[in-house]
Amino acid sequence: MAIEKNLHVPKTIKLFINGEFPRTESGRHISLYEHGSQKVFAHVCRASRKDLRNAVAASLAARGEWEKRSAYNRAQILYRMAEMAEGHREEMVSLLTKINAASAGDANQSVDAAIEAFVYYAGFADKFSQVSGCVNPVSGPHHAFTTPEPVGCVAAIFDDNIESILALPIVAATLASVIASGNVVTALLPSNVSAQLAPLAEIFATSDLPKGVVNLLTGHQSELLDHLASHMEVQSICYVGSDRTTQEKLKTLGAENMKRVICFAPDANPTSLDRLAGFVEFKTVWHPIGH
Repeated sequence: MAIEKNLHVPKTIKLFINGEFPRTESGRHISLYEHGSQKVFAHVCRASRKDLRNAVAASLAARGEWEKRSAYNRAQILYRMAEMAEGHREEMVSLLTKINAASAGDANQSVDAAIEAFVYYAGFADKFSQVSGCVNPVSGPHHAFTTPEPVGCVAAIFDDNIESILALPIVAATLASVIASGNVVTALLPSNVSAQLAPLAEIFATSDLPKGVVNLLTGHQSELLDHLASHMEVQSICYVGSDRTTQEKLKTLGAENMKRVICFAPDANPTSLDRLAGFVEFKTVWHPIGH
């Protein structure tokens, strides 16, 4: 029997829910092809509404533990993500070149930007509170101070039309900015970098991140977007894209339980304090002093 040399076995890229790698309960998948050919590179799980509900439930279960972690510990974990991303550089570059037809130089720059995003938010995770909080000058026998607190469970949605070479660092920066302040997140990845779920999930799974803090889904936005945006246990929606129709739909769907809807343009700087500020509430405490 003749044995084919260098036999390529297409991967099955599973979802990342509650720190585990389940297949979609529906059994459906989306085939990814190497650029310019009909050669199947991988089969990506096509998440269902039930998968989405499971992901949000995992986020809610992880919220209390992650929020109580010290800011310094969250910073350590984010920096560990940067270390693990460096270890997955070759895989992420290969995905960008084989599927998205990026040059080796552009692919390495994209991975560099993703790693830098983890480092950036690791640096601010234990400093953001001091930068954004304040002691308020008040008249009377009170000490008033304002501190930021996480909003809770965030849904991150990325436009499918984001340029593939920009999508990877945008996804990394968005997820890092959400969890840096103590939030949990369920993300629906853009279709053009859906294969990147595999290395990203391994980065999160091996960085001491508690299970359920980050959940990653791949699938059709037309099927999942409405249900994720209208989920009553989601406190905030982060949309990265420029489609005005989608933005208005998200605001309408989020109105029932007064979700905060934050929209970022794909070409906006993904590493900034504005990203952190978008996912916190500011609490002011008045403490009586004197007599």
